[in-house]
Amino acid sequence: MADIRRRAAVLGSPIAHSLSPVLHRAAYAELGLADWSYDRFEVDEAALPGFIEGLDASWAGLSLTMPLKRAIIPLLDEVSATAASVEAVNTVVFTEDGRRVGDNTDIPGMVAALRERGVDKVESAAVLGAGATASSALAALAVVCAGPVTAYVRSPERAAEMRGWGERLGVDVITADWADAAAALSAPLVIATTPAGATDAFTGSVPEAPGILFDVLYEPWPTRLAAAWSAHGGAVVGGLDLLVHQALLQVEQMTGRIPAPLAAMRHAGEAALASR
Repeated sequence: MADIRRRAAVLGSPIAHSLSPVLHRAAYAELGLADWSYDRFEVDEAALPGFIEGLDASWAGLSLTMPLKRAIIPLLDEVSATAASVEAVNTVVFTEDGRRVGDNTDIPGMVAALRERGVDKVESAAVLGAGATASSALAALAVVCAGPVTAYVRSPERAAEMRGWGERLGVDVITADWADAAAALSAPLVIATTPAGATDAFTGSVPEAPGILFDVLYEPWPTRLAAAWSAHGGAVVGGLDLLVHQALLQVEQMTGRIPAPLAAMRHAGEAALASR
């Protein structure tokens, strides 16, 4: 068996259910990169520095999920402006001269997923939740939303964080209490960044003519909110759309092959989810 020349992987904790290996391997197969491999490793914040230091020159790049998106930053030689804007790196590319360069493909991945569904610009939007994904959502909305964004959050501390992100990203953020979150559904674009089940109670509040819902979950899918939205004729962008688009950008950065095969990656992701 020929030696594998290039390696990549996804790191995080927990990591066992990550779809990243499925997507990246599908891309490698489509691109004819038989000498590339992509694996997953259970790595927490404490183990991250040692893991990074142990990598050799065969490594092309890494994908990072929680809880490592901020922990990786001090270990890098360079961070892109996109990643710096939200203090989160989900992609590391190792250059030929050994430098570690961090980027965030979640933000352009969100924008690309929306544009694929014809969403180039909206006048206003709503965000459900205030975690790490919500800050990436605000960064994406800086590109596609012309007006204010209302963020529905559970605490004054979270509200202050979201307003701070808005100021940093150039987005007019208005905060509202989670108790009123059903009102978010009347916005032209709703981005749900909450854990599974958090929006189930809102299914009865979907308007008769809904706008666009971007639900970042991909498992379980469809969420109850996404199913109700579709039943009312609304457009839905799902977590798999985001996952595929951000992974596509990672493949392009790590391999240098552009364009990466979107259709093959999406098909592989859909098949993997269907088999679970």
